[in-house]
Amino acid sequence: MQDVAQFEKWYGMEHSCKDLLSEAVYGLPELNRDKIKNARLIGNPGCYPTTMQLGFAPLLKAGVIDAGNLIADCKSGVSGAGRKAEIGILFSESSDSFKAYGVAGHRHTPETIEQLQRLTQDKVELLFTPHLVPMIRGMHSTLYAQLTKEISNEALQALFEDAYKDETFVDVMPFGSHPETRSTRASNMLRIALHRPGNGKHVVILVVQDNLVKGASGQAVQCMNIMFGLDESTGLQHVPVNP
Repeated sequence: MQDVAQFEKWYGMEHSCKDLLSEAVYGLPELNRDKIKNARLIGNPGCYPTTMQLGFAPLLKAGVIDAGNLIADCKSGVSGAGRKAEIGILFSESSDSFKAYGVAGHRHTPETIEQLQRLTQDKVELLFTPHLVPMIRGMHSTLYAQLTKEISNEALQALFEDAYKDETFVDVMPFGSHPETRSTRASNMLRIALHRPGNGKHVVILVVQDNLVKGASGQAVQCMNIMFGLDESTGLQHVPVNP
């Protein structure tokens, strides 16, 4: 986050590198590639923000949804909390259970709003609720937006296909598909599918990724490749690990 006050509020610590903020570039390649190319310092996006931004971006850019009424219902595997020795995230404790957390406010909320705000002149308001699911890795975000303009399902699909047609690591699936976390396990791929219940005024965006790869280290490698002029997929096309 560029806003020091917001950072210190949400992370509960003093920002130690204020002098570097002016040159720091947000490392989401699909939305910020040109700036990443010439950057010296990259801020790697969080896993939840990656799914929310790539899911909402084409709609916000096109101005077809209410930016002030965005909802994100997201689920992550237990590895999303890192390797901390906390009872609640031990797999034996989280197995056979399912819960929400950070409902009153999660530190990835201001990061996501700050970046989404760059895509629209309308004020962005986001209701984001994360959940912990009993799997080691993987992330599924169900995003909800209200349409403000008449638009066909075909045109909605085209917005996403056009936005990500040249993106190696974003797969826009056919309209009405149901992406699964296992399809992205241990890969840098992110998959998106659109739904429009009852052909009404709401659009539902389903986004899946591996929270440890495209949601973390894989994205960092992707940014490094861009910075050093390498093929963007270098080191990121290996066969995913076995279950």
